Amino acid sequence: MTLLPISIALSLLLAVIFLIYVTMLVERYVRYLRHEPADPSAFTWHFVIPALNEQAVLGDTLDYLTGTFPTANVWVIDDASEDATAAIATERARGNDRVRLLSRVLPLARTGKGDALNHAYKQIAAGIPADEQDHHVMIVVDADGVPSANLLQVCAGEKLFGDEGIAAVQVEVRMINRDVRQPLQDGSRFANWYARTLVRLQDIEFRGPISAMQMLRGRTGTINVGGNGQLVRMSALSSIAGETGEPWGQALLEDYELGLRLMLRGWRNAYTVDSWVEQEGLYELSLLLAQRTRWAQGSMQCLPYLRNVWASRNFTNSGLVEVTYYLFQPWMQIVGSIVFPIPVLVFIQNNSLYTEFVGEYLLFGGALMFAFYAAIGLGEFVIWGYLYRRYSETAISVPRALGWGFGLIAYNFLIYVIAWRALFRLLGGRHEWPKTLRNAETFGGAGGTGPR
Repeated sequence: MTLLPISIALSLLLAVIFLIYVTMLVERYVRYLRHEPADPSAFTWHFVIPALNEQAVLGDTLDYLTGTFPTANVWVIDDASEDATAAIATERARGNDRVRLLSRVLPLARTGKGDALNHAYKQIAAGIPADEQDHHVMIVVDADGVPSANLLQVCAGEKLFGDEGIAAVQVEVRMINRDVRQPLQDGSRFANWYARTLVRLQDIEFRGPISAMQMLRGRTGTINVGGNGQLVRMSALSSIAGETGEPWGQALLEDYELGLRLMLRGWRNAYTVDSWVEQEGLYELSLLLAQRTRWAQGSMQCLPYLRNVWASRNFTNSGLVEVTYYLFQPWMQIVGSIVFPIPVLVFIQNNSLYTEFVGEYLLFGGALMFAFYAAIGLGEFVIWGYLYRRYSETAISVPRALGWGFGLIAYNFLIYVIAWRALFRLLGGRHEWPKTLRNAETFGGAGGTGPR
């Protein structure tokens, strides 16, 4: 008998916390302040591409980077690829002395993205005098990453790397194939609808709630970096590299871990949507689940940092709350997946046993209360469809935007599956880095990513 009231209380508590959080996200999102660009020539820019079996996308990415940012250096870290990744990088390096190939070999290779980035950091830092590192910036881009042409100008701005206290800048992430109408050339009409809708939901997620999350962190002083489109000042990396010379840690969420280590050192991070990086959205749900499971497990691995965060003087009270909330999210999702269904199951049971009583309850206020709860609960997700149209994709229709907003409801229920998958991997001692396959690899060359 005590399980029901406990589950109802926990469900209500988690729902209220999430509602408050979403309200704060929306408030920051609609009040975003733009960043003014500046002359990027005061800095030396180093694009770094961790690559494991990336022949499907690497060539186009290198051509884009060297053509769009001709004064920047481009470093490819081949992590013992079995395909033509190294050959593609070698061929591009022959025609451009700003392109360099860094090769890792087994058994030291394939130990995670953090290790690959540490390898690149050591090679780059070795050629830069310590007193010049403030003006050198590493730009981490995935092998399918396409940064906006104004990336360097925006990030050189006064409130970004123009501020010497800024360690890292994260730019907005977009899905480059969000407008591809027929992603699966040989797929059925339904399969193509499913694939392009999944990509669109990923685009809304990154440009909506994830972007808003970073904006909110701007208020709490806890902006962090992502895996694609992160720019980090070399002197900041050196300040946390330690005796091993490795600024990146071992967590599967190596980007968030890096940001925490920078903040613990007293640095500040920044976020902007005035520049962005486009990447390939995934067409297959199983690939998305594998990717997000890795992220959730990495977040769980970062939980021990919470002790250092709370002991640090470099975090405000609101910053402590934000970091704590983020690191506890996968654990709250596991609890939520247990307590949320209990009241529903009890209601269904009571309806079957006491049909007349339940009918009267619904007639005299119960149905109205359920409708109110549903409107609030669903509205927390649907609103991102409207905001996506209002601030990101103004050409789409309102009905379509709201339809995608409703799609986010089902999309977000995946977090409970992901949290449990991450927990089982963690308890099973599985810490390997599962590489996310490209769409071309999964569908045998089917599907496009759109123009670069």
